[in-house]
Amino acid sequence: MTDLSHCAVLKAVKQQQASGQHVLPDKRQVAASFSKAAASYDSVADLQRAVGTELMTRLPDLAPSLWLDLGSGTGCFSRALAQTFPQSEGVALDLAEGMLRYARPLGGATHYVAGDAENLPLRDASVDLMFSSLAVQWCPDFSAVLSEAGRVLKPGGVFAFASLCVGTLFELRDSWQAVDGMVHVNRFREREAYQRLCTASGLNVRSLEVLPHVLHYPDVRSLTHELKALGAHNINPGRPGGLTGRARIHALMEAYERFRQEKGLPATYQVVYAILAKPGID
Repeated sequence: MTDLSHCAVLKAVKQQQASGQHVLPDKRQVAASFSKAAASYDSVADLQRAVGTELMTRLPDLAPSLWLDLGSGTGCFSRALAQTFPQSEGVALDLAEGMLRYARPLGGATHYVAGDAENLPLRDASVDLMFSSLAVQWCPDFSAVLSEAGRVLKPGGVFAFASLCVGTLFELRDSWQAVDGMVHVNRFREREAYQRLCTASGLNVRSLEVLPHVLHYPDVRSLTHELKALGAHNINPGRPGGLTGRARIHALMEAYERFRQEKGLPATYQVVYAILAKPGID
């Protein structure tokens, strides 16, 4: 395995630009959180595996010479892409260097690089397939992600992504609202924002739909511990500082009980699945 310092598809990495948007978490905090979670991530990543597997089934028939796993994490789907396209080279790219260090020995990609989806260190028209499962929701400027996709994809290339939208973890959000009204749950874009930005990107929108994915837990602590192990706990601006006291945790547990189902306490994820394609050469 090699890194991308000598890869032919590299371009000079540009300075990261501040987006000026503060609705979503700061990317440095995202990278640090997921780096810290690398070793525990796969043990609790049921949702991530299910969503990525579903996204794989939606890929059109293609034979890429180079694919990019954008937000590759522990490399689960870099390995799946390598098995699906054994004749291809692959790039695993993630903002969290800790994830890349964990993934590299497990194989899958040809190249590993720490990089920003809003400012990809790849040459123009160098990639046939961009695959991204549950990563772009952490990007404050999704229009920049789409612009970069349009730049690095070859004509006819495909950008397949799965992300999260408004309504995700609404049970946890509403339960916290009943306790103290503060921001305890990560914010996500509206489905309409994904549709609008994708339509305006210059890429052809082959499909874009939202499907709910519901997990169940025996208690609230099981859910919050899993979110922490994934690195996906609350990293929003405006989150409460310090430790959460016992009284507030008890109030949260009581508030969440109103959602209990036969299978346990539900946690709903609203998943956006999209397939975009760069217009080909006529």
